[in-house]
Amino acid sequence: MPDGYFITPEAASQVEMLPGVHRRTMGITDEVMLCEFFLVRGAVVPDHNHMNDQVGYVIYGRMELTINGETSICEAGSSYAVPGGVRHSARALVDSLVIDTFSPPRNDYRTEAK
Repeated sequence: MPDGYFITPEAASQVEMLPGVHRRTMGITDEVMLCEFFLVRGAVVPDHNHMNDQVGYVIYGRMELTINGETSICEAGSSYAVPGGVRHSARALVDSLVIDTFSPPRNDYRTEAK
């Protein structure tokens, strides 16, 4: 897990948390966590929810996101917001890089993938 004020990619190892879904946990404070996700074309994040608010930004690629039953195609420059407790899922239509923030930080993302 990254520690300190400045986090380099070398200090934050990338883990494959689901097939084709690679996460790098970056900056963390008591209130917010920033994660980088690389999704290989066709990768799926199944429908789920968590208590954490989640706000994301697509750096590059194209993803189909479903939030609370509403589906949209998100491309580079798109952002989205998922309130805590709301069901959501994602599917990468092409290789995609996304930045997500979580508040409060997700305890399950503080450690390496299983």
